[in-house]
Amino acid sequence: MSSGPGAITSFDQFRLSEPVQRAVRDARFTTPTPVQQAAIPLALERRDILATAQTGTGKTAAFTLPMIDRLAGGRARARMPRALILEPVRELALQVQEQVNLFSAHVNLSSELFIGGVNIGPQIRRAAQPVDIMIATPGRLLDLFDRGALLLIGVEILVIDEADRMLDMGFIPDIESIVAKLPVRRQTMMLSATMPPEIGRIAKRFLQRPARVSVAPPAATTELVDQSVIHCRASDKDRTLRTLLGSPAVESALVFCNRKRTVDELVGTLRRDRVPVEPLHGDMPQPVRLKTMEAFRAGDIRILVATDVAGRGLDVQGISHVFNYDVPTQPEDYVHHIGRTGRAGNPGTSITLAAAGEREHLEAIEKLINLKIRVRSVNEDTARAAAPAADAKPTAKAATRRPRQTGSAPDPSGADHPLAHILAPAPARRRTPAPRRHRNGVAAPPKRTATWSETLGDARRRNDEADAATAKRRPAATNRRKGKAPSTVDERPDARPRGPRSSRSPKFFTDSDDVPAFLRPPAPQSE
Repeated sequence: MSSGPGAITSFDQFRLSEPVQRAVRDARFTTPTPVQQAAIPLALERRDILATAQTGTGKTAAFTLPMIDRLAGGRARARMPRALILEPVRELALQVQEQVNLFSAHVNLSSELFIGGVNIGPQIRRAAQPVDIMIATPGRLLDLFDRGALLLIGVEILVIDEADRMLDMGFIPDIESIVAKLPVRRQTMMLSATMPPEIGRIAKRFLQRPARVSVAPPAATTELVDQSVIHCRASDKDRTLRTLLGSPAVESALVFCNRKRTVDELVGTLRRDRVPVEPLHGDMPQPVRLKTMEAFRAGDIRILVATDVAGRGLDVQGISHVFNYDVPTQPEDYVHHIGRTGRAGNPGTSITLAAAGEREHLEAIEKLINLKIRVRSVNEDTARAAAPAADAKPTAKAATRRPRQTGSAPDPSGADHPLAHILAPAPARRRTPAPRRHRNGVAAPPKRTATWSETLGDARRRNDEADAATAKRRPAATNRRKGKAPSTVDERPDARPRGPRSSRSPKFFTDSDDVPAFLRPPAPQSE
């Protein structure tokens, strides 16, 4: 069954109880959205629902209003919740709890939030109390069940929100384990922004004769968002993003990265450039994440760098720009990212930085949304102002460059040029050195420069004088030339004295008395 927008124009036309209607009026909800018009009447009939609607269209109120209306007349028992809402991430679970508390303000119902990343001890104590509506993430819910903190046999309504995101994050086995612990007779509502084939197969196992609600084409982008892409190198993305964030038009920005490590590296780079940014990803402690989101909603944080954990269902008003630092690998994620801006009738801007290796993902996105994303420059608004004017003065380097001569224009250096007497360079003036003068003021004769032959003769004369000086310091050689015996004492001042040579002949090894008999030469035999 497919339902489109009906003729319902006010929440008063729904068959909701008076306390719930009063809470809706207090929240200043006047006209229901198309998904609310189609899903609320079916949910009040206790039908299983498979709803597909674009993010930010009011899906949360579409299932929380009929849920509160149905549970208002009953009472929960200890460790046995009556309704279970499963969310893929903690931030979505927190937002759903806010909606439940808002619409149950005049109804005696209790709701509790059970998410990971925080101390499980207080959650175990709260689960032991009667809870009407439990909002939980799949992992923490199974942990509480394995510890014996709760039972699921009393669940009357099951809501699986953001089912496509559950599929992407690998939560389907956990959800199958949870559904196996629920009673068969229950009402199940599955809501998703997109409807891939795998979600349809899962819905057949979880839902019984569901009513299909589709109020918007899957992956349709809003016309209020100005979408554009900047092609750049991966190494230039930091500089490009820093330039974009410095624009006065960026009032509040959300920057998406595909990986948590990229978020930390980008935040560190921007902070070194004195850009005030804050990170948001799954590895951060839950109290820090909640505090960051509250500061971002309040406007205390102007720029938030996050992974896709912040791209699904987060309702933050006033985001003027969404930047995709990485091109999303899943085309559906691009739709959810840019859906964070252009909300509540306000225009928004989405800019994607695409490197050469991301062209394939960009083409898949354009095929999904059936739109060719406009290519823009880094700062197209001020590109013309940054261009040099036509009458601007040339730089010093350009002014000294000689223009190329053509055959039609006369040479400025030629004599036939009409302005040759002005443009011709002045002749170089040769400087004449001043005459040298003596101390008494009489002019000295000009200094004569020695010729090459004179210089060579001076060098030879210096060499001869050096040889003569060396010969005087050689008395030993002179004595030898006169036939005298050489002296046994070295005349050098630093030499050691030598004694007279000994006339004693050297003693050989065989002359010693200590030599063994077999080594001595044979004695001469007498005749």
